[in-house]
Amino acid sequence: MRWGKYIIFLLLLLPCKMATATVPSAAQEEKEIDVKKIIFDHVKDSYEWHIATIGDNHVTIPLPIIVYSSRTGWEVFLSSVFHEQEEYKGFRISGSGVNEGKLVELDAEGNEQRPMLDLSLTKTVVSVFIISLMLIFVVLGVARWYKKRSPSDPAPRGFVGAMEMLIVMVVDNVIKPNVGKTYKKYTSYLLTVFFFIFFTNLMGLLPIFPGGANVTGNIAVSLALALCTFIAVNLFGNKEYYKEIFWPDVPVWLKLPVPLMPIIELVGVVVKPFALTIRLFANILAGHTALLAFVSIIFVTMAVNAYIGSTMTAVSVFFTIFMNVLEILVAFIQAFVFTMLSSVFIGLSQPEHRKAKH
Repeated sequence: MRWGKYIIFLLLLLPCKMATATVPSAAQEEKEIDVKKIIFDHVKDSYEWHIATIGDNHVTIPLPIIVYSSRTGWEVFLSSVFHEQEEYKGFRISGSGVNEGKLVELDAEGNEQRPMLDLSLTKTVVSVFIISLMLIFVVLGVARWYKKRSPSDPAPRGFVGAMEMLIVMVVDNVIKPNVGKTYKKYTSYLLTVFFFIFFTNLMGLLPIFPGGANVTGNIAVSLALALCTFIAVNLFGNKEYYKEIFWPDVPVWLKLPVPLMPIIELVGVVVKPFALTIRLFANILAGHTALLAFVSIIFVTMAVNAYIGSTMTAVSVFFTIFMNVLEILVAFIQAFVFTMLSSVFIGLSQPEHRKAKH
């Protein structure tokens, strides 16, 4: 659970913070914790995977940087080179501006600019790979269990039973009623989306590697998932779906000479993936931010007064644990809602117009 990560974080930093209470104010100011930096460093992507901070030492896993530069062509190196030097082969991690935290290259005048192509394996990308591999092993393992059984055998228990329960629930209560009679065509995609989001959110609750990454709280990941639904809706929509967009069943004056209703329908086509993106991204990002804010209260109040800080430590730990338990529920709800809305949108792209029988 994610609360374990923040308690470890608390235990590592609390002694340092309490020690500063006995030193002069100037030295204390130097060791003040930047709450904004802590929160943003956790929720944003990076070119390395930070494991822990022990004293002044940072335990990190360097990740490969793969870029194509207009000056030197392809360059491949580890992000750890920036620990030894600020600049490497004309590249560096920007510390300010619109490219803050991103890899940039310097032109002849020393100005920062993004490389032509950046295929680096960032923390979010590596986490997506890990979760994808984990899903493959889980699904193949469950399939292997069923392959060795016959329909007359008792129902599975344990992990396989839990997976069966989730699959049956999503198919029978979400996909089948919302998509309609063609639901089998989309079941594989919608189940993949559900379990990817659910497993990703649960992995974000783990306090140790490979957990703790803010994957679905990254708007690029949420947008990619929403675009997959957008493609499924508009690529496989039937002719009735497109008729309702470009020639809806409304009075002619709403379609000609000004295509008012078709324009509104086209706006709706674009708004659907946007709504999916913002809903998932905002909820997960807000959860990470709120948890880190609760933990940071400890260090802010400890700097003011040790007694107030001790009281607020108990309050903060209580609310942090409560929020983490709530986040487990949110992890499931966000996967469920994304899958449900995707099913609804796909179902709306498969309308059927039946003629009345006399």
